[in-house]
Amino acid sequence: MMRKLITIIAILFCLLALNKVFYDTYTRTVDIKNNRLIVNKESMEPQKLFDVVAGLIEKQYIEADLNHQDWKKWTKRYKGKIKTDDDMKVAIDTMIASLNEPYTHFMTKEEFKNLNTSIKSKIYGIGVNIYNDSGKITVFSVVPETPAQRAGLKPDDIILKVGNVECNGKKIDQVADLIRGAKDTKVVLTFLRGGRTFTKELTREEIKIKTIETKVYGDIGYINLSSFLSSDMKNELDSALEKTKDCKGLIIDLRWNTGGLLDNAVHLSEAFIDSGTIVSVVTRDGKKNVFAASSSGKKIHKPVVILINEASASASEIFSGAMKDYNRATIIGHKSFGKGMVQSVIPLPNETGINLTIAKYLTPKNHDINNKGIEPHIKVDPGKFSNDESKDKQLNAAKNILHKMIDDVDVVRISNNM
Repeated sequence: MMRKLITIIAILFCLLALNKVFYDTYTRTVDIKNNRLIVNKESMEPQKLFDVVAGLIEKQYIEADLNHQDWKKWTKRYKGKIKTDDDMKVAIDTMIASLNEPYTHFMTKEEFKNLNTSIKSKIYGIGVNIYNDSGKITVFSVVPETPAQRAGLKPDDIILKVGNVECNGKKIDQVADLIRGAKDTKVVLTFLRGGRTFTKELTREEIKIKTIETKVYGDIGYINLSSFLSSDMKNELDSALEKTKDCKGLIIDLRWNTGGLLDNAVHLSEAFIDSGTIVSVVTRDGKKNVFAASSSGKKIHKPVVILINEASASASEIFSGAMKDYNRATIIGHKSFGKGMVQSVIPLPNETGINLTIAKYLTPKNHDINNKGIEPHIKVDPGKFSNDESKDKQLNAAKNILHKMIDDVDVVRISNNM
């Protein structure tokens, strides 16, 4: 199971159409302007930038005791010793590691740029999602209406070369970086399919990313959320709910959804919860910021099943935790990741940034799920991984359970009308 989890997370981490995915829930303190984080282009010497980062952590990190240590020791240790950007990164990473907490991290210029790309939910490439299948870089899926689809690429095609660079032995992100590039530039790829080798020249273009997939199975609406990170997600959510408005029940699939923006999780929760707390964010001084459901707006009262697994984290757990506490959904799958910490993304000089843990969140019933996760009502083993939807044991279980829930609602409705 763990090997499968690592493999699929690798798929998500290196989606050419989605870029990087983080185990983070970002607060409203993130400054987003024109669908992007504000970039701080101020130039600053590496030594001074290190001191700035040390100060931010000391003042804002969730644990005031900073993992039981005298924080001043770090500025003393590195005083006058940081000459280059590499020196600075090593020093900052070492300092952050002393917190013994996995979510706070410093972002280089390139990493901060990648986060911006994820929030904008667009990228320039060819439109394939890839994963590592026993050392072979393999196409997992092809994004519709992209150069890859028009070129006839298919799932299970093995990428042998990008240009003249052999892919054997390369990491997924290395291959992804080779395939991505500027708009309207060309890239040549060599593939293996069924024992036959072939080459395709493709022109990179902007890949329009949707983080939500919607389907209808008879009376059942299906909404798959791959991430809560997109700044345009509220519009996508509203569109998905509109498309499924005539369905008698909903499946909301949060498997492999590693989180994103807190506001997006709250917005989705408000569609199903009439009133009351959705999530509480507690800062290091004990201050509690409560996000409550608005009593206004259209509410959905139909039966809901939520699918979660080991990679469902953060914003996914905010939504599923609220729905569970209010008995608004039946949760199926495996226990979620257990990430109950909240980060603030702070732009720093030199176009860098820090993802700083500043708070924890609690479910409506004040459950702290950090390192604990959310237990499903019904545990279902996923079975062998397959692109074939008919072999998806968890999805099929969700359909069966939801059909019974719909039937029960229909029986009650008929009884009330007699």
